Amino acid sequence: MLGGGQDALHVLLELTRRLAEPIELEAQLQATTDAALAILPGDHASLRLFDEGKSELLSSARSGTGVTQPPATFRRGQGVVGAVAESGRSTLVPDALEDPRFVAHPTQGFEVRAVIAVPLVAGGEVIGVLSVSSARAATFGPEDRDLAQLIANCAVPAIEKSRLGRLAITDWLTRAYNHRYLAPRLEEEVERARRHAEPLSLALLDLDHFKRVNDAHGHDAGDAVLRAFVDRVRAEVRRHDVVVRRGGEEFVLIMPETGAADAFLVAERVRTRVASGPIALGEGREAAITVSIGIATWRGERAQALEQRADAALYRAKGEGRDRVIVDLE
Repeated sequence: MLGGGQDALHVLLELTRRLAEPIELEAQLQATTDAALAILPGDHASLRLFDEGKSELLSSARSGTGVTQPPATFRRGQGVVGAVAESGRSTLVPDALEDPRFVAHPTQGFEVRAVIAVPLVAGGEVIGVLSVSSARAATFGPEDRDLAQLIANCAVPAIEKSRLGRLAITDWLTRAYNHRYLAPRLEEEVERARRHAEPLSLALLDLDHFKRVNDAHGHDAGDAVLRAFVDRVRAEVRRHDVVVRRGGEEFVLIMPETGAADAFLVAERVRTRVASGPIALGEGREAAITVSIGIATWRGERAQALEQRADAALYRAKGEGRDRVIVDLE
């Protein structure tokens, strides 16, 4: 344990310097969880922010063990994290197995015994929760809890500024960009491709038979599937590719500097990843999903025409049996 010594001070100073840079919200969140593990003797750190409705805490950044497992989502008041969000007070759990508030998520994938959870508070309201866990009971003490709260307090101003800007253009459920962001960003990418004579590809993605998930398991399960779908897409694309939720179960993937052949390879990876296994819905339930994808590569036309060609390719993919990628070559 660093215990607030010179090393802890160095990490905190580096965190505040990093958060002062013009970096995206995801990088700010990741820097915060990385700092938490650098200072505290835990195995895993997570930062969850409230959704737009302020009812669910969505996993926004994770560091340490278990980051390859599907992230857990907590409702306000659910579990230790939800309880901290509800009360606005930090908590120290010596042994999660003896705490009635603790909820083990079915996809957790790593052991949790000791837990620290502290609120991120902006304008008098809780906007999220930073938590650190250890596989060993009684790992943390009150000083560790105070250090975790200090990390959260250092991060709040930068995170809240970025969060408010992002809310206007982000789909609160999936954390993909929303439909309001699509048109101006696509216009921007078309202009960039024109100016630099670079390729640009656009993919439209539609979850196959998504209505069956809602009908069979309810809308909460459908929401979980949409979140997991976006996570699987992001796992197969580059950082500068842009994922947008156009509406319902339909998404757009903007791929700058990408020609038709490479776009097809990316889309095939996404299609394979989406169908790689069922999505756990809790309580022993799961849902298997596939996706149909239509691709168009820019050939000098306006953004709207490019989107229409991708739409036509998607229509063909669905008409030819779904769970496939079609590239518009006309």
